[in-house]
Amino acid sequence: MATFLYKLGRFAFRRRRYVALVWVALLALAGFGAASASTATSSSFSIPGTEAQKAFDLLEQRFPDSRADGATARVVFKAGDGQKMTDPANKAEVNRIADELKSGSDQIASVTDPYTGNAVSKDGSTAYVSVSYKVNSMALTDATRSALEDAGHAAQKSGMTVEIGGDALQVMPETGATEIIGVAIAAVVLVITFGSLVAAGLPLLTALIGVGIGVSTITALANVLDLGSTTSTLAMMIGLAVGIDYALFIVSRYRAELAEGREREEAAGRAVGTAGSAVVFAGLTVVIALVGLAVVNIPMLSKMGFAAAGTVAIAVLIALTLVPAVMGFAGKRVMGRKARKAAEASSLPEAKPNMGTRWARFVLRKPVWVLLVGVLGLGAIAVPAASLEMGLPDDGSQPTSSTQRRAYDLLSDGFGPGFNGPLMVVVDTANSSDGKAAVKQVSDKISGIAHVVAVTPAHFNKAGDTAMITVIPKDRPSSAETENVVHAIRDAGTDIKSDTGAEVLVTGSTAMNIDFSQKMNDALLPYLALVVGLAFLLLMLVFRSVLVPLKAALGFLLSVVAALGAVVAVFQWGWLGSLFGVEQTGPIMSMMPIFMVGVVFGLAMDYEVFLVTRMREAYVHGEKAPQAIVTGFQHGARVVTAAAVIMMAVFSGFIGSSETMIKMIGFSLAIAVFFDAFVVRMAIVPAVLALLGKRAWWLPRWLDRLLPNVDVEGEKLRKQLGETSSEDAQGERELTHV
Repeated sequence: MATFLYKLGRFAFRRRRYVALVWVALLALAGFGAASASTATSSSFSIPGTEAQKAFDLLEQRFPDSRADGATARVVFKAGDGQKMTDPANKAEVNRIADELKSGSDQIASVTDPYTGNAVSKDGSTAYVSVSYKVNSMALTDATRSALEDAGHAAQKSGMTVEIGGDALQVMPETGATEIIGVAIAAVVLVITFGSLVAAGLPLLTALIGVGIGVSTITALANVLDLGSTTSTLAMMIGLAVGIDYALFIVSRYRAELAEGREREEAAGRAVGTAGSAVVFAGLTVVIALVGLAVVNIPMLSKMGFAAAGTVAIAVLIALTLVPAVMGFAGKRVMGRKARKAAEASSLPEAKPNMGTRWARFVLRKPVWVLLVGVLGLGAIAVPAASLEMGLPDDGSQPTSSTQRRAYDLLSDGFGPGFNGPLMVVVDTANSSDGKAAVKQVSDKISGIAHVVAVTPAHFNKAGDTAMITVIPKDRPSSAETENVVHAIRDAGTDIKSDTGAEVLVTGSTAMNIDFSQKMNDALLPYLALVVGLAFLLLMLVFRSVLVPLKAALGFLLSVVAALGAVVAVFQWGWLGSLFGVEQTGPIMSMMPIFMVGVVFGLAMDYEVFLVTRMREAYVHGEKAPQAIVTGFQHGARVVTAAAVIMMAVFSGFIGSSETMIKMIGFSLAIAVFFDAFVVRMAIVPAVLALLGKRAWWLPRWLDRLLPNVDVEGEKLRKQLGETSSEDAQGERELTHV
């Protein structure tokens, strides 16, 4: 691999104008595709294999006019002090608004009258108008949304409070200017690390080009592939972070080669051949982990994983081709002024102990204490993870300043918390001898279930073989009591099917969320085992060791569980919630733990490879095990630290998003990178290696013969260059990863 990448790096450097032109053309092509593509009209959410999805599909088949996937809205009215919604003036105003809504857009399917549809609270203080649309929320026009938003302005003037809930007002998530701050922090870190504006700007430029191509391609294909609104945001988040990091490692290695006195083209080839090999491996682990999300069998999650994986693949290709090409344009300006003067004078500065060297020596003196502090510290932070509750957000998790959240609260106060999450019970009577009797039995059975406050009369389809029953739970949609109601109805449906032949299915947004969370729960441990097992096998190939991969995999597990604990403490328990803009605590996003495992796995292996390969290289070349640890930190700690800080800055930039999912994933990835890079890789790893000594690099001979040599460290390349090059031996010994 290293030999091929060495040739590729030299080619990209030599033909830099053509390489740069190809990437710019790809960017322009993707941008044109994104600009000319039609707006995505769908963002469907399906959970194959679940009862809620089966019921939803049955509704679409048996009730074709019901627009089961159409957007919905509730215009909620609350009477002024001393008034009721049944007062003639208020009633007339509500009816007028309902009429305006009916004629306000041709996308509206139906508008219900609250006074004939039992949509007035018992105390008369609250009422709502239900609006159903022919298309989903992403396909609603701006004029339709404006008509909905303007509906209550006149009513507010008459003294009523008017708020609007439902998914009809759902728009693309706003992320604000915080991502720009994250990129700015990354730029500052790069300047400090390199001491050169040119070297600092190079990773930023190439990463932005890669993200531009990836996100533009996703936007262009969003309508065709039915991609959700958060797909491009997550791809941008991950692609930007890894794009900067991969370019950072290549540029760092290039500067080291120039400092050794090599010609620019040769330095570029060696940089891509050595550090580029590790970039390929690290990128491959991220791609495999993201693509592996498909095993969960949730189409939306699979598409997010594929899109993010595609952006990572682009980042790897850019690091291997565009980065050496741009380095060719930059010349020796990628070096700092002092380094350039030293190179021109042909005098290399004496190696002085840096911060990485001093830290490694401290760990070698106190390995047991460092290991205990690191493990116990992360273990304590991981404790809240035992209380992890997973679910999907509803309007109750929106900021209190939003009209959706205020409508949610008005409905809870006027009708009860469960009114915001009604359950849809579908009764398939096609195989029942007496369908109406079976449906009545279902209604009676549900009415007797605890925490059920209302059961609406059954509504049959035209064929008379399917009925819909709406069930109102007592508690809020995300509560454990509501989940128990869903399970109780399903248990009762099993008995009813055996008695009458009628099949009872529970669906609706609340039931879909419950089924989704359960599927994520069931998939988390198998996916985690798959990822950890993959980490072990890949690292065994790289390090030719059994204990080093085992230590790396266990460290990854520790950092992930600690990150989950921090997420639970902030978003579920509310600790420091105000600091991160968490206005409403609740269950953790169902897909977040699995998505975090997939992403952090790749990043953890990234740091492991760049840090530990330098240790192994030193050990193989005759250094004793303790000194090899010091050598690894001397060459790699500064760059790994900079890479981790950059990733944290980029991920943290998304915490300011108005979308709960983006905010939560941004926080989880930032904190996970912090734990993995600074606690696991920089403290626990050297402590364990210090305690193991030379045993850390043990590999059975039979296994050594079986494992293929992937040459991630560039051993074959070094030997080849040593045979064909006249450069001094010291320079050859320095041909290792940064």
